[in-house]
Amino acid sequence: MEETQKPKKHRSKVIRVLLYLAHRFDLEEGKEDELETIEYISKNVEFKGANLWILIFAILVASVGLNVNSTAVIIGAMLISPLMGPIMGIGLAAGINDFDLLKRSFRNLAVAVSIAILTSTLYFLVTPISDAQSELLARTEPTVWDVLIALFGGLAGIVAGSRKEKSNAIPGVAIATALMPPLCTAGYGIATGNLLYFFGAFYLFFINSVFISLSTYLIVRFMGYPKKHFLDPKREKRVQTYITLFTLMTIIPSIYLAYGIVKQSLWNQQARKFIQTEMKFPKTQILNADYAYSSEERKIEVSLIGEALSDEEIEILRTKIFDFGLTETELVINQSGSSTDMRVLRNDILKDLYERNEMLIQTKDEKIALLEKELAQDAQIRILSTEMAEEAKINHPGLRKFSIGRSIFSDLDAKKSDTLIAAYASFKNRPSSAEIQKLKQWLKIRTKADTVALILD
Repeated sequence: MEETQKPKKHRSKVIRVLLYLAHRFDLEEGKEDELETIEYISKNVEFKGANLWILIFAILVASVGLNVNSTAVIIGAMLISPLMGPIMGIGLAAGINDFDLLKRSFRNLAVAVSIAILTSTLYFLVTPISDAQSELLARTEPTVWDVLIALFGGLAGIVAGSRKEKSNAIPGVAIATALMPPLCTAGYGIATGNLLYFFGAFYLFFINSVFISLSTYLIVRFMGYPKKHFLDPKREKRVQTYITLFTLMTIIPSIYLAYGIVKQSLWNQQARKFIQTEMKFPKTQILNADYAYSSEERKIEVSLIGEALSDEEIEILRTKIFDFGLTETELVINQSGSSTDMRVLRNDILKDLYERNEMLIQTKDEKIALLEKELAQDAQIRILSTEMAEEAKINHPGLRKFSIGRSIFSDLDAKKSDTLIAAYASFKNRPSSAEIQKLKQWLKIRTKADTVALILD
C-alpha cells in the first residue's frame, strides 16, 4: 500500500511543478487586447511626416557614427530609428491574413529602405572621411549570430508589443538587430563604388528583417490572434493563398541563406582551429592566414617564414585537413624563397610586428605622458619653493630653514598611498601653537592645496 502511495505523491509533485512553470511562462498574463495590439503595430507601419524625417535624421546620425567609428553614436541612431514598424507589420499581416496590411507594410518598408540608402549615399559622397572603419566593415558580411539575434530579438519585440504596459524591449530589439547600420553601409558601398559592401550590407539587412518578421508571425499564430475574415469566401481563400505563397517565398530562401551562413561560420571556425592546432613548427612562423569560402571554392592560404616545410610535411597537412571536416578545401602554403612576392611578406611582417607592439607602444606613451606630468609638477614646486621661502622668512622672522616639495605618504593601516605637498620648517626657537597654525593656513592658501603636511624641526 505504501509503495503505491509513493508514486502517486511523486506524480502530484511533478504536476504541481509543471503547473507552476506553466503559470510562470503564461503569455496571457498582462496581455493587451489583441485588437489594440494589432492597431498599435499597424499605426507604426506608416512612413510619412515626422516618421520620415526621424528616419532621415537617424540615418545621418548612424552614418556619422560609422564614419568616425563611434559605437555610442551608432547605438543612439538605432534608438531613434522607426524601422521596426513595417517589419513587424509584415509578420503581423501574414499571421492574421490581412493582405491590405501586408501590402501597406511592404510599401512603407520599401520607401523607408530607399530613403535610408539614398540619405546615407549622399552623406558618404560629401564626407571628407572616406576610409572604411571597423564598425562599418562589421556590417558587410552576415554571420550565424546575426540570424540568431534577429530571430530571438524579433520574438522579444512582438511579445513586448503585445503587453498592456509597453517596455523598452522595442528599442532594445532595434539596437540588438542593428537594422540601421547595414543600410548606411549599403549607402557607403554605392558612394564608393564598392558593390561587395553594398550587397553584403543589404544581405545583412534582409536577413535581419526576414527573421524579425518570421518571429512576429510565429508569436501571432502561437497566441491565436484573430484572423481577418471576408464576406466573400472566394476572396478570403484567394488572400490566404497569396499570404501563404508570400510566406513560403520569403521564409524558404531566407532559411536556405541562413543555412549557408551557418555552414560558412562553422567552416571558418574549423579552418582557424586547423591552423592553430596543426600548423605549429619550432623554426617556422605563420605570417598570415587567409580564408576564402564561396560556392565556387574553399581555400586556406597560409604565408610562412623561417625554415621551409618539406613536401612530405605539406602533404601530411593536406591530409589532416579532412580530420577537421574541411572537405573540398584547398590548402595553399606560401614559403619564404618561393614565388610569393617578397614585398607582401615584408608587409605582413611589419603588420604583424605593429599589431603585436601596438598595445606596448600605447602603454609606453601613457607612461611617458605620466612622467612628463610628474616632472612638470615637480619643476613647478621647485620654483614655488624658492618664492615661498622668502615670503615665509618675512612672515616668520624666527625661521631658519624652509623647504617644500611633493612626497608620497603611505597609510600603513589602510594600505594605500597618496602624493601630498610636504613643507619642512626649522625655527631658532620653538614656535608657539598660534604661529604653527598661522604657518599651516598660509601654506594651504599659497599652494592652493587642501592638505599640506608640515614637518617642524
